[in-house]
Amino acid sequence: MDIVIRGALVADGTGDPLTRHDVGITGGRVASVAEAGSLAGRRHIDADGLVLAPGFIDMHSHSDLRLLAEPDHLAKVSQGVTTEVLGQDGLSYAPVDDATLEALRQQLAGWNDDPPGFDWNWRSVGEYLDRLDQGVAVNAAYLVPQGTVRMLAVGWEDRPATEAELNRMKELVATGLAEGAAGMSSGLTYTPGMYADTAELVELCRVVGELGGFYSPHHRSYGRGALEAFAEMVDVSRRSGCPLHLAHATMNFSVNKGKAPQLLSLLDEALDEGCDITLDTYPYLPGATYLSALLPSWATEGGLDATLARLSDVDTRERIRAEIEETGSDGAHGVPIEWDGIEINGVRRAENAFLVGHSVAASARAAGKSPAELYFDVLLDERLGTSCLMHVGHEENVQAIMRHRTHTGGSDGLLVGDRPHPRAWGTFPRYLARYVRELGVLDLAECVAHLTGRAARRLRLADRGLVRAGYAADLVLFDPDAVQDTATFDNPRQPAAGIHHVFVNGVAAIDDGRPTGALAGRSLRNPGRRR
Repeated sequence: MDIVIRGALVADGTGDPLTRHDVGITGGRVASVAEAGSLAGRRHIDADGLVLAPGFIDMHSHSDLRLLAEPDHLAKVSQGVTTEVLGQDGLSYAPVDDATLEALRQQLAGWNDDPPGFDWNWRSVGEYLDRLDQGVAVNAAYLVPQGTVRMLAVGWEDRPATEAELNRMKELVATGLAEGAAGMSSGLTYTPGMYADTAELVELCRVVGELGGFYSPHHRSYGRGALEAFAEMVDVSRRSGCPLHLAHATMNFSVNKGKAPQLLSLLDEALDEGCDITLDTYPYLPGATYLSALLPSWATEGGLDATLARLSDVDTRERIRAEIEETGSDGAHGVPIEWDGIEINGVRRAENAFLVGHSVAASARAAGKSPAELYFDVLLDERLGTSCLMHVGHEENVQAIMRHRTHTGGSDGLLVGDRPHPRAWGTFPRYLARYVRELGVLDLAECVAHLTGRAARRLRLADRGLVRAGYAADLVLFDPDAVQDTATFDNPRQPAAGIHHVFVNGVAAIDDGRPTGALAGRSLRNPGRRR
């Protein structure tokens, strides 16, 4: 055998109790799981006292560009991630035409940056997956982004799609899945995807379900209308027959404190009826997005230039301010904004770096402006390319949801900006350190199953997510007593502690705690079978 990991405590991804075994790797696959001390190979790794688990699967990732721009991808391999799901929140870069790509590059700069000199040499989903196959550190699956599809077929208008436009969207979704996408995502608080009504989503999800994919929505509200928004997504799944995976299934803002049991009751009722539903969460309280996401949808209709024109008009500014601060915009989840809880954490222009790490309210006080005035001025100066943290979470909700029988892990991590959310570097070790070892919310075997085997089943990965002979050798070896997220809000780009080895398709990405720079990942493509 190429490598033998000797005497590891194996958390195999099923949730069964840990057992001590030798695990052999040959040709990128697990060749054997055998009695401790029984295997021999060209290289031996002593795993006494260490846990061997399947590589972690990040079910909600925003690495669409960074994985290509910085393919060694230390943020993820250093925490034991071996597979990511891209194309999230209904907005990504395939399928596109030239005009749509240009609009997306501007709209998503706060999420992904717009790297100078970057080679945008794809337009289709298949071409994007081919680009990944040229060399990246981790495996990646892709979701067809519904907002991007609507941008291509309908544009930026807030109206129902015509029959011809709906047929065009269905064709784009079907083509994306045929080319390898695992499903479809939505971002129903982001334009233009949010302009789709329930019936339109049902029609698109029928196509997704027929082609063996799943639907992963960022639904219409995580605030005042959260429960109704979750219920709408369950209804879409019921009516379309498409499996549902709820993205970052949190219950945030003051209006939802203590309401996680109501969400879980809604999901359990649907599951007991036979619905196919899973969800993912991140183990932190603050959320993160681009700063312009707080705007009401009508203010962003028509794209970047139209939005900037509205922000430059005094009367329109006042209308937007009243909606954001007094009634709660749809972009801000129907909850009036508390500017002390909105922290700017990434800017594109160096002269605005002084804003980073401070709330909008604090920066406004320092500038002698109202918070709304500062907010509008920053958006104009940055051409919307600014990111923020939203301090809106509740610990009791986080813990209740992560215990659910369909829970998986997703970082929702943005990798760019001056001080990105630490979840991009810390999500998976944080589950193991804080919620297993320190708080005992989950036991170790169960937590590993959430982060591996359960996620692999949702992605229909027949040979990943378990430590089992014949499976791909995506593996992580860690010290259960020392594994720790070290990324913080002040210093977010810090690799995890206690991760000794990470293998992607049998190749070491982390070897004895040190990154190797190996690029053994590849695209994981939906086989496209009809149900």
